[in-house]
Amino acid sequence: MRGQLIKRYFITGLLIWVPLVITGWVLSTIVSALDQSLRLLPETIHPQALVGFAIPGAGAVLTLLMIFLTGLLAANFIGQKLVGWWDKLLSRIPVVNSVYKSVKQVSDTLFAPNGNAFRKTLLVQYPRHGSWTIAFMTGQPGGDLVNHLTGSYVSVYVPTTPNPTSGFFLMMPASEVIELDMTVDEALKYIISMGVVAPPSRPRTIPKT
Repeated sequence: MRGQLIKRYFITGLLIWVPLVITGWVLSTIVSALDQSLRLLPETIHPQALVGFAIPGAGAVLTLLMIFLTGLLAANFIGQKLVGWWDKLLSRIPVVNSVYKSVKQVSDTLFAPNGNAFRKTLLVQYPRHGSWTIAFMTGQPGGDLVNHLTGSYVSVYVPTTPNPTSGFFLMMPASEVIELDMTVDEALKYIISMGVVAPPSRPRTIPKT
């Protein structure tokens, strides 16, 4: 009896500390990586040189500020001209142009306000019929692919668990995918937790006849 109580208290302690430790480790890793942006500043204006000691998170603030100012600059006419000039310059550099164009196309597709990439959560049958998993819509097949696919198809990304950054790209008939009433964040939590953290259930709305 006493052994069961000790085991119960130990597991309860783990349930409290494990999420805190992992969250702290992830945040510390992100902040440490962003702090590397301080290398872009002259040493004379480094926080350590100004106040006498390192300030954790200063690089993260600097990175966010740089991203915000870049977006603010690119939103006006002069900024758009500068961005266009920068794109033309990089497109003329061998090797760099192919990598830059590919990354830019992906980022433009993912972060475009009017795009559908990773904004719809789907239920698909994979890896075999009768076995279901969660996927994300990334768009529709294009190029010469449409000449070889009969009917309406969608491009989907099937993530792996517990690491959703790796997965499989599939082109599936639109009639074989089911759109879920589930946000991308909820789906990612479900995938990362290997099905333990289920998304909240929502009542299905029946269309009025």
